[in-house]
Amino acid sequence: MSGAVPGSDGRLRCGWAVSSAEYERYHDLEWGRPVTGETALFERLSLEAFQSGLSWITILRKREAFRSAFAGFEPRTVSAFGQADIERLLADPGIVRNRQKIEATVSNARALLALPAGTTLGSVLAAHRPAQVAAPATLADVPAITPESTSLARTLRGLGFRFVGPTTAYAMLQATGYVDDHLQDCWVRDALSAAAPAIVPGSSAATGARRP
Repeated sequence: MSGAVPGSDGRLRCGWAVSSAEYERYHDLEWGRPVTGETALFERLSLEAFQSGLSWITILRKREAFRSAFAGFEPRTVSAFGQADIERLLADPGIVRNRQKIEATVSNARALLALPAGTTLGSVLAAHRPAQVAAPATLADVPAITPESTSLARTLRGLGFRFVGPTTAYAMLQATGYVDDHLQDCWVRDALSAAAPAIVPGSSAATGARRP
């Protein structure tokens, strides 16, 4: 599947979104829609990092367990996690038990709290919003890395964030509405345009193709 295809209700969606009910719900209600607030953005960044090397469906199905394990991804609480918390998380079968990713999440909470005055995670993402381009016609038109995501990853690493390579950075831009990579025939793109014409459609993305 490369272009928009019918979902469970017959409406056209990005091809990656129709393989499961979880994907369809996430695609329809969250992916590409604006996300605001540092806690919500920190959660998305953390989940994108945990997804690295895995299927996104794995993360979706563990999402509530992640929220419970990481105190709702409240940055100040997570930043205070110590070694006992790391061991607790490594023993939690409800999440992805990867020491590097767990430690990076705690480190990233501390990096977020240490951002310079006047800087937020949201402002950093906004500063790397790609310019508007034509909507992708097929998943082949949605790349995994862009110059903006490469720059964003470099900026985040410079601010002390970990596990934020260019692909993860682009997926973050997609997931939080800084890029709209819904295919041109996808019903969600039309809905977003009608509801919020100020949203700037993005360039390309880590995926429609990366989501699975």
